[in-house]
Amino acid sequence: MGITAHTYFYFIAFLLFLHFIIQMKTLYIVRHAKSSWDDTSLDDFKRPLSERGEKDAPRMGKRLKEREITVDLMISSPASRALKTCHAIAKVLQYPPEKIKTEKALYHADEEVIRGILANVKNPNDVVMIFGHNPGLTEFANSLFNETISNIPTSGVVAGKLNIKSWSEIKAGCGELIFFDFPKKSKVE
Repeated sequence: MGITAHTYFYFIAFLLFLHFIIQMKTLYIVRHAKSSWDDTSLDDFKRPLSERGEKDAPRMGKRLKEREITVDLMISSPASRALKTCHAIAKVLQYPPEKIKTEKALYHADEEVIRGILANVKNPNDVVMIFGHNPGLTEFANSLFNETISNIPTSGVVAGKLNIKSWSEIKAGCGELIFFDFPKKSKVE
């Protein structure tokens, strides 16, 4: 008893329908790595990474790679410390640097601005990683995932699945936390 072409067609159509219905988005929220305060005359926007930040950013990229994470879109604040963190993680994940999108509004954005930026992400970008600053990132993560994270530390990553089919549907409470990781966490566990 073989499968007819007609049955096979309906089976494939059903699988595609299920994929569309249950499709979720994945979001990685990354706080910039530790910045340097060595040159106090530098504008906040231009502050570089500290020596520790230079080590922590690729270390977190390696942890993400160990989780076999692939990203469709990276969006970063254009502030030096955020963009350098983004580039360091992109390099480890083999994400093309020319595909990194900078969004000026992410510089010290609050949760509403972050939500608005993500609401404008186009499909089929199912997996997005954003790089920015506190306190907005922590407030946004808590709102999105109904969590009570007191502070996303530098180089910290908050990851979650969003129960949405389109980024335009993003709203408070639509996500479920997958993990929260940061450089000093391995020392705690």
